[in-house]
Amino acid sequence: MKSTKQTLAAVVASIGLVIASPAAAEPILLDGGSIGESHTISFDGFVDSGLSIDGLSSQLELTLNSIVNGVYNFDYSLTNTGASDDTVSSRVSSFAFNTDPEIVGADSTGTFNFSNLDRNYPNGIGRVDVCFLGADTNSCAGGGSGGVFEDEIGTGTLSLDFGGAIAALTLDDFFVRYQSIDGIDGVTSASGRQTSSSSSSGGTDVPAPGMLLIFAMALLGLFFPRLRKAKLRSNSEAHGLAFG
Repeated sequence: MKSTKQTLAAVVASIGLVIASPAAAEPILLDGGSIGESHTISFDGFVDSGLSIDGLSSQLELTLNSIVNGVYNFDYSLTNTGASDDTVSSRVSSFAFNTDPEIVGADSTGTFNFSNLDRNYPNGIGRVDVCFLGADTNSCAGGGSGGVFEDEIGTGTLSLDFGGAIAALTLDDFFVRYQSIDGIDGVTSASGRQTSSSSSSGGTDVPAPGMLLIFAMALLGLFFPRLRKAKLRSNSEAHGLAFG
């Protein structure tokens, strides 16, 4: 019976981990059949400690419009979804991501109408393949006065050039940069990492809490028949009965 209790404890612990652990956001995969798809990426906010900061959050939507000779063309919409109760204010000054294969050129219009390749991103993130900024700087760390404050939306287009036709494109490791932060002690700038992503076609949806609960119940459903059988065996053995 001790082993049965240990098994139950392991199952319960596993369920707890499944429910408590955040689902990792998957890469965005694009090819010729992806034109018209929209992908939404959500971000938190953090400084060098890596711990999320309340009041800093944002969301980026990318819609693939066309692919022409290895150039992927998107509409983008970036919303600063940070605290709207006037306790914290911030400005999202840039966003960035990595590509596979390697990008050779980028262009953009609208709110974030400047781009840089292969630059360092702050707060311990390191090199990123491409970033888009609201100000003309030779970095990916933001700067100037461009970008969007809380509850504002920045829109435009961006193009990713791969130097010729490619079979498929992977976008991953999305980040944003927060500047002009007010209302957080000792913090005036921060970065944000991708926390989740979703697709209009369902290709990159992260598991919803309801699905996690269904998985947890399935684990319990597999376990409890075994527990009942173990109890019957124990009772039968106690009365000297055969159990099969």
